[in-house]
Amino acid sequence: MAVVRALPNLRIVLLALIALMLIGIAGFHYIEGWTWFEGFYMVLTTITTIGYGELHKLTPAGRVFNSFIIVTGVGLLLLLTGGAAQALLEFELETVFGRRRMEREISRLSGHFVICGVGRVGRSVARELVRKPVPFVVIDTDELKLKRYAEAGWLTLQGDATHENVLRQARVEHASGLVAATTTDAINIYVILTARGLNPRLKIIARASEEDAEKHLLTAGANSVVLPYNFAGYRIAQSFMRPHVVDFFDTAMDREHKLEIEEVQVQAGSSISEKTLEASRLRQESGVIVLAIKGENSAMRFNPAPDDVIHTGDHLIVMGDPEGLQHLERLTTERT
Repeated sequence: MAVVRALPNLRIVLLALIALMLIGIAGFHYIEGWTWFEGFYMVLTTITTIGYGELHKLTPAGRVFNSFIIVTGVGLLLLLTGGAAQALLEFELETVFGRRRMEREISRLSGHFVICGVGRVGRSVARELVRKPVPFVVIDTDELKLKRYAEAGWLTLQGDATHENVLRQARVEHASGLVAATTTDAINIYVILTARGLNPRLKIIARASEEDAEKHLLTAGANSVVLPYNFAGYRIAQSFMRPHVVDFFDTAMDREHKLEIEEVQVQAGSSISEKTLEASRLRQESGVIVLAIKGENSAMRFNPAPDDVIHTGDHLIVMGDPEGLQHLERLTTERT
């Protein structure tokens, strides 16, 4: 930001001004024999151009010294004032143009995700989308929070997500999904009702604080509901009873390790479409493990057999390293 960039220069000028004041105080004390406070008062009135006049009649040496204080002090004061004004102006311009640039970027979004609320859950969702990366826009009423995340490169929108015009600004009609992650269940219900009315095909996932709110959120139009506290309790219990299983999933979901669980959709005409799992040679060519296959109109098939057929539109739940997953994505999209 402009203010941050200007701080080092302003700091140098300010330090020079303080050094000049100390030199002036010492000069009037030793040259004219004034008290320290009289020297301070004389320097202060001189560099601020108030000009109440000399406290005592100056000697010729004192007048030469005071001329140096006047020229240098006024120059430094003008530099300090000008630098502060410039930094403030640049900050205002950056804010205005930055906001307009962000609005233009939001206006071009399509197939993105809308995150309503940047609490702990909303922030976690946004960070995961950043890693992918997947386009998203965050809506919240807290301006300070949004400024911090905008500086990190997130697209942000200040406003109440229960209002239709705010969701329209986030282009919810063209979005793929919405996360209702505000701090209260009642607000999340209003967000869902408004968003569902604007985009009936939108996939909505809601955060719930209370178990009783789950059914109301689903009735309002949420596709699924997440209860963070229930999940945390379940995970703690599993850490006691099945610690190695929990460690395995932590490793699989940790991006620092070269192991990921991913979902890949098979496109029409791809090289593995309509082949059996064995004939597709996914394990041999990509080094990935197929954990499950979810058809468009069929139930999830866990641990699929070698003779299970991979159809167009199927979603493969796979595990492997990033390079293997990238190779698999090419296989599922490239036409034969």
